[in-house]
Amino acid sequence: MNENDDLHWMAHALRLAQQAADAGEVPVGAVVVQDGMVIGEGWNRPISGHDPTAHAEIMALRDAAAKIGNYRLSGATLYVTIEPCTMCAGAIIHARIKRVVFGATEPKAGAVISNALLFDQSWLNHWPEYTAGVMAEQCSAAISDFFRRRREEKRAQKERAKAGTNASE
Repeated sequence: MNENDDLHWMAHALRLAQQAADAGEVPVGAVVVQDGMVIGEGWNRPISGHDPTAHAEIMALRDAAAKIGNYRLSGATLYVTIEPCTMCAGAIIHARIKRVVFGATEPKAGAVISNALLFDQSWLNHWPEYTAGVMAEQCSAAISDFFRRRREEKRAQKERAKAGTNASE
């Protein structure tokens, strides 16, 4: 894969992240690509799916595995808009993903370069290659904008509730 491919597929992951945002989920999108073709897609769905494991990466891995009929995704590349967490990094390792490309780092929960450095642990039996920072500004902005809007909505709700209380006094 070259840099143009990485940009193309990260833009695709960003479009999937928008689907999450439209559903009220944290906007993270992921796409699994093999031989230049999409074999799996996913976006965050833990809230709507009542499923703590329904992160974008997990959804994309499940989709890809179902499509190819194998839980091993050897040779595939996973594009995701934010650095995978520990759960997702573990699933990526178990799926034997060849390469992971992510946009924004995740200082609190990122497990690739920000914290646990899971892909670099010598005790593992598979070490995905990884590239960080592809379209990082756009990926970070999608999440920042989402949480900014959410804070504004909560603030407006509190103000409406307060105004309603004051009106009834």
